[in-house]
Amino acid sequence: MDGKLSVCLLNDSFPPVLDGVANTVLNYAMLIQKNHGAAVVGTPSYPGAQDDFPFPVVRYPSIDMTKIFGYRAGLPFAPATIQKLASYRPDIIHAHCPMISTLLARSLRTAAKAPVVLTYHTKFDVDIAQVFDSELLQSAAIRMMLGNVNACDEVWTVCRGSGENLRKIGYKGEYVVMTNGVDFPRGKAPKEAVGALRKKLGLSESDRVFLFVGRMRWYKGIRIILDGLTRAARDGYDFKMVFVGEGVDFEEIKSYAASLPIASRCIFAGPERDRETLRAYYSLAELFLLPSTFDNRPIVVLEAAACGLPSVLVRGSSAAEGMTDGQNALLIDENADSLARAVTTALKDPALAPRLGQNAMREVYVSWEDAVAAAVRRYDIVIENYRRKQEELRLHRRSFHMRLRKSKHY
Repeated sequence: MDGKLSVCLLNDSFPPVLDGVANTVLNYAMLIQKNHGAAVVGTPSYPGAQDDFPFPVVRYPSIDMTKIFGYRAGLPFAPATIQKLASYRPDIIHAHCPMISTLLARSLRTAAKAPVVLTYHTKFDVDIAQVFDSELLQSAAIRMMLGNVNACDEVWTVCRGSGENLRKIGYKGEYVVMTNGVDFPRGKAPKEAVGALRKKLGLSESDRVFLFVGRMRWYKGIRIILDGLTRAARDGYDFKMVFVGEGVDFEEIKSYAASLPIASRCIFAGPERDRETLRAYYSLAELFLLPSTFDNRPIVVLEAAACGLPSVLVRGSSAAEGMTDGQNALLIDENADSLARAVTTALKDPALAPRLGQNAMREVYVSWEDAVAAAVRRYDIVIENYRRKQEELRLHRRSFHMRLRKSKHY
């Protein structure tokens, strides 16, 4: 396509909310604005949000559903929202959530006459099951979601595993794998920053540190982390475990950790919004622990790899896609005993984690610059396909009306 692109990005979460998809949308918007054209973000309103970005953010009305969903729920059907977003004349609409954001995208497509592409990031059937106890309500929510997915002009997934999750819940269309990236450069944070963070957390230079970064939800494998590390401690191994993040299970998780023999070894640092400080977290740890079968190619694993930090992941999970056990990661079974074996192997061999981390940095790293550039190239294909289909529909309607007039004439 000739000229600069205008892209409308839609998601149910955006800063100040912290999660992987919000980070994805932010990086898309920043880099599209910087390198490829113009971006506008549509997202629910959020108390205290300060949208001082180099691109416009259109906030639409929302209600507080954080105790249920962990997020505010947007109300996307106000005509003023559609009109405002359409005024930016988007060439393409990119939704990053198959629920409310895609409902908004479908309405905006009619107003803006632009195609909709959806990136399916996470296993939404798991989220739906967490929210609704009733199987009837779960089925209804999944049907609504599939209706949204099927209505899109193209569907992207962040890895093959997320595409297969879509297949599992009933999607029968095609999908294109488009990987995410990271905004960290290759390499660890400066030693001064890492040292300052160690001091802030009360960690000595000799402490062996494990790390978790993400939403504090049980389905992220956090019970496996806590139980596995309890087994390692009982076998005489010394370490500290740092959790960075917040979420609806945060207090429950803290309470459970407090009941374990490793309570004094666990540090709950809360959310971290400063990217350089987050990079320091990755740089002070020895292993990144994410024994989750929920996550699809999570950005946190890529961020860890950028800092030379290898991950402990569940063998066969979407999070472990593209990773090789003993080469650039440690792959385990989905249980505490297997995690305990992995961390004790690293604790017994101090050279193991640095070697795996260097391989991960070299083999897994993808910059956001490269990831967004690839997405923009694919946008051109989606736009061209959409315009061709619209022209075919126009010609078909014209032919139909001509035949109709001819038949009436005779």
